[in-house]
Amino acid sequence: MVLGRMIRVARTEHKWSAQELAERAAVSRPMLSRIEEGNPACSIGAVFEVAAILGIKLFDADRAGLSEMRHQIEQKLALLPKAVRKTGKVNDEF
Repeated sequence: MVLGRMIRVARTEHKWSAQELAERAAVSRPMLSRIEEGNPACSIGAVFEVAAILGIKLFDADRAGLSEMRHQIEQKLALLPKAVRKTGKVNDEF
């Protein structure tokens, strides 16, 4: 879910439409929507490809770094219009 949110924020910051990013990543528009929603059925390769196109850092060695990254994303999402951010309970327990 965090990666999906990061992708949505980065796409918005790049001022790319969902269709434009989907075309750049060679995925369908509905697939990009599922990726941004954090749908676990999405191919990890497709998710990584979209993240790489947007320049999103995929890995961090320490838990504190990941926690800080999540906090920054939540702050960015709070500033975006409701149409961009999705509300609801996040289940990030693995």
